[in-house]
Amino acid sequence: MTARQGPRNRGEGAETGAGSHGHDDPEMPSPVVGPSRPRLFRVLGPGLITGASDDDPSGIATYSQAGAQFAYGLSWTLLVTYPLMVAVQMISARIGRTTGHGLAGVIRLHCPSWLLSSVVLLLLGANIINLGADLGAMADALGLLLPAPHALYVLLFSAISISMQLFLQYTRYVAALKWLTLALFAYFAALACVDVDWGALALHLVWPPQALTSDYLTALVAILGTTISPYLFFWQASEEAEDLRVYPRRVDLVDAPSQGRRALRRIEIDTLVGMGFSNLVALAILVTSAATLNVHGMTHIQTSAQAAEALRPIAGAFASLVFTVGIVGTGLLAVPVLAGSAAYAVGEARQWPTGLERRPKEAQAFYATLVIATLIGMIINFAPVDPIRALFWSAVLNGVAAVPVMVVMMRVAARRDVMGQFAIRGPLKWLGWVATVLMGGVVVAMFGAML
Repeated sequence: MTARQGPRNRGEGAETGAGSHGHDDPEMPSPVVGPSRPRLFRVLGPGLITGASDDDPSGIATYSQAGAQFAYGLSWTLLVTYPLMVAVQMISARIGRTTGHGLAGVIRLHCPSWLLSSVVLLLLGANIINLGADLGAMADALGLLLPAPHALYVLLFSAISISMQLFLQYTRYVAALKWLTLALFAYFAALACVDVDWGALALHLVWPPQALTSDYLTALVAILGTTISPYLFFWQASEEAEDLRVYPRRVDLVDAPSQGRRALRRIEIDTLVGMGFSNLVALAILVTSAATLNVHGMTHIQTSAQAAEALRPIAGAFASLVFTVGIVGTGLLAVPVLAGSAAYAVGEARQWPTGLERRPKEAQAFYATLVIATLIGMIINFAPVDPIRALFWSAVLNGVAAVPVMVVMMRVAARRDVMGQFAIRGPLKWLGWVATVLMGGVVVAMFGAML
């Protein structure tokens, strides 16, 4: 569990909390901790990484399948979910920045133990399945370019993901994750080169004229699950708490409310940009797939090679290369986030020392959990599972698992005994509950249609 700062840091926060420029701003990284960078890039952190990791291989497969199967019929979801996912992620970030604890740590302190165990187990199961599906998709995508045994590539990507978290310094690790987000720009280029029916797209963005069949509702749950995912809540809250250790002038807002205005403003900018980037990429993937795969009768994607066909209009014979770069780049971003959020949740629940800023010897149980989660995800790939379908159904599972986690998070974030004067209220609170009710309603409708 990330500890709150001691009296020395409280004093620093009180002295510098009112600063407005350069190193006097506690929301700006210290020159000692990190080199000088453009202000916006320094502001962007957990929100940007969270948003980019949202478009992981599971997201790419889900948006591609939705575009191929329903054309532009589900594009409205990416307009509707933007304010909702911003609200949910902003709430999770505020929990971490306000209390100095991750989401599991806050639940442990303020909720019954059975509720904590249920939430952590739910997250752990969903994360491991999602992680395994992502590793399998990365291996499958690389196999398009360099044919080799699937298991070999699964082992390779598992080793890379574990090594990134074990051996890279925290600040360098975060910087590496930010640069990996560039792999997603390939889909913007593809969108600019395909023949889009802009009239149909505009109509479907504001009006969903699709019949609510079982397949449509399942795809809707998958989109919601890969857009508003439980692991993203835990990750962003824990990273905000982690930053209190990395940047000593930052103090949890319960103890340093004077830092609140700047802290919440930074979180707002970070989350708005990160989630906006995420949804724009998702929309580009869905529309590109609709304009290439659906119009040619390919409505069910079974392999990575079929998914790569969406990029053929821009990349031609190099479509597989561009697709592989996107899958591998986002996978290397998402797998550590999936494993890391699981390790944070388990570690905070068990009161272990946690944090990627710590060395492995200082947080052995935390890093062991991270490694074990990745290894279990790796083992899943030795079962005869279709990687693309596994990605899609892992998104559906995330959609189902998100509902109870969101209910708990919303109740905790609104409690003044937990959040003090920073308890959520007004539009942020209502948007969070709208997202929760929408997710729950769609999940119930999906199961009802299945029956």
